[in-house]
Amino acid sequence: MFTYKQLEAIFWISELGGFGAAARKLNTTQSAISKRVQELESALGVALFERDKRQARLSQKGEEVLQLAKHLLEQRDAAIDQLSQPGVAARRVRIGVTELTAITWLPRLVAAIREHYPKIVLEPDVDSSMSLRDKLLADEMDMIIVPDAVADARFMHRQLTAVQLSWMCKPGMLPTSRVVTLQELTQKTIFSQGSRSGTSVLFDEFFRSKEFLRANSISSNNMLALIGLTVAGLGVSYLPARCLKPLIERRALAVVRTKPALPPVNYVACFKGARHNKLISSIADIAESVCDFSELFQLGGSSDGVNGGIGSAFFGAGGA
Repeated sequence: MFTYKQLEAIFWISELGGFGAAARKLNTTQSAISKRVQELESALGVALFERDKRQARLSQKGEEVLQLAKHLLEQRDAAIDQLSQPGVAARRVRIGVTELTAITWLPRLVAAIREHYPKIVLEPDVDSSMSLRDKLLADEMDMIIVPDAVADARFMHRQLTAVQLSWMCKPGMLPTSRVVTLQELTQKTIFSQGSRSGTSVLFDEFFRSKEFLRANSISSNNMLALIGLTVAGLGVSYLPARCLKPLIERRALAVVRTKPALPPVNYVACFKGARHNKLISSIADIAESVCDFSELFQLGGSSDGVNGGIGSAFFGAGGA
């Protein structure tokens, strides 16, 4: 009497709030989604949506069909997971990450996922934390890796690791042998991440101090741009210390100690507790096992951790 495609149409129309959004989710056209709904209504002899409403609102019978659709689709996915060999089922998985993850351990994550699930089609998306959160809420992402400052109660969370950011500048711009006051720090131009950054949300209280409110600040949503501006001696920025160690050792950057120090940034993998949860949860396990913000990924085969890395590719092997 019905097909899984028809049940998927009902499920995603309800989940995403419209025929167009369901069509995009299922990689088809809106007319195809409408046809599936009409065929199901014809087979059951009932109207599943209230046609006089401007939005796609289920009728009472439609709500009953939705509950049945959820149950049957979950059973189908569970059967695939149980009966298939790992990686046999071909699925599209969309993973959202921030730029820091992209320039450190994203290649390691992709390689590990492909090893466990060779038939999965991965679609990594690099964006700001708040934008990734919005995409996950809109079901445009299956999992996101972000600072827990933007985590949402509607998501399931997997703790990954913490990243320590430090104030940095070009050597000689500020003292490094002692603690620098916030007043001294803010006499320089402050480079910060954009307002949709997870660290900006986390450091919001820090930046609301009277010193920072008076500071000359420039924001950018591109971390490599912030690193470049800081290396050029144009201001001070908060940057990940461990992965930039090669630049610190080459005296392209210097760490500035402040009181209070910046708090650590805890990263989490977030995903919805909906269908395909077992697969996404497994991918979150993989992310936890390979998560490592300590090094910029290597473009070449260099073994010294500096030459061949993205840092040297961006700034040149000779340093600042």
